[in-house]
Amino acid sequence: MNTTVATLGGVTAARAVAAEICVDLRRGEFLDQSFERRIGPLDARDRRWTRELVYGMLRTRTSIDTVLSDRVRGGLARLDPDVIDLLRLGVYQLLNMGSVPAYAAIAQTVELAKRRHGIGASKLVNAVLRRTDRERDQLITAAPPDAVDALALKYSHPRWLIARWIDLWGEQDTERLLTLNNADAPIAIRPYGIVREQLEAMMEAAGVHVADAPYARDSIAISGGTTFTELGAFKKGLFFVQDPAATLVTEYAAVPTGATVADLCAAPGGKALELSRTAGTVVASDKSFGRLQRLLANQRRLESVNLLPFVGDARNPAIRPVDAVLIDVPCTGTGTFRRHPDARWRIKVSDIAVMSALQKLILRAAAKVVRPDGLLIYSTCSLEPEENDAQIDSFLSDNLNWILEPPPEGSVPPELLDGGRLRVLPHRHGTDGAFAARLRRVS
Repeated sequence: MNTTVATLGGVTAARAVAAEICVDLRRGEFLDQSFERRIGPLDARDRRWTRELVYGMLRTRTSIDTVLSDRVRGGLARLDPDVIDLLRLGVYQLLNMGSVPAYAAIAQTVELAKRRHGIGASKLVNAVLRRTDRERDQLITAAPPDAVDALALKYSHPRWLIARWIDLWGEQDTERLLTLNNADAPIAIRPYGIVREQLEAMMEAAGVHVADAPYARDSIAISGGTTFTELGAFKKGLFFVQDPAATLVTEYAAVPTGATVADLCAAPGGKALELSRTAGTVVASDKSFGRLQRLLANQRRLESVNLLPFVGDARNPAIRPVDAVLIDVPCTGTGTFRRHPDARWRIKVSDIAVMSALQKLILRAAAKVVRPDGLLIYSTCSLEPEENDAQIDSFLSDNLNWILEPPPEGSVPPELLDGGRLRVLPHRHGTDGAFAARLRRVS
């Protein structure tokens, strides 16, 4: 039985789950973790519907709030945060989900509000959503005269972040980045223990559309068909999911075949798996046991034998010196906003300084466990200079026994190299964002 039809006390299960995900986000949980945990009871169709609702609402939150602010007496600030999120979900269904009739969007949201907050809240939600529905032809507000304000309203991103990006790349590139951040990220897969052509044939036989993924050799972009975790090739351990930007970091690393490698910030594990193709051994640590579970699940499924996961803090690596160390350090993640629409609302200006301080500690600790003449690869999925070039420039000026060493020719496409560093930008390369620097310890 489809749960969009099935109801829990008059509310569809999918909508009840969406409301609970919003609670998790307000408590500080990451969207993808909450989503995976909450959607268990839903069928495949309802999972897609819930994803469209929650991710879509987060990607249009500023414009939704503008609509609501004009229709809630006294403004949104006076309302309970949970009621605000219920209104946001209701407005998104009304204005952006053509498959949802207006009466259903209103009635279901009103019922949710009643169940969660009582009759008073339900009456307010009913009045606001009915007025929004009535006035849907008059909802378009004039763009603010200030260019940054206009982009912040149109693309639902924090104003301070847009201003930073305009300083970095100019208005045109920034608008392209904002557009991409509001689109669904494609799924790219990496063959494992099978050649690309065989995997493509299996995918097509399962009704999945395949295409080339940008820049990353052997990666396949997939769309349509069933959820990838239901595919036979997935269950047999013949591929794992990885954006080309992450694959490019390991190709840029160009770690020698047979080397002993440490990945000190390994979860969720894609880069460690990629390195394990050619390395002799990969020791993969992460300080979060919970996040390491993804790596362990993939390792079991792919039957990777030379990958040794353990829980450990990259600020104090509990290993002897090895041939190569990868640190994909914790960062603000501004290069992956298309996958994590909640992140734009979580990030604060101060986070850049906090992350930079942590990255500096990890970089200096990791350098101590690289053997003489060994490699250290620093990477992030951030677009911010303080987390990328500034870290490398500072480290090299303080450590004269280290040099920046570009990878061997042909490791990655030359247009992705900038002064020997890997720089992958969503708005220029059509992938997630990534930065990496390949450092050699010289004796």
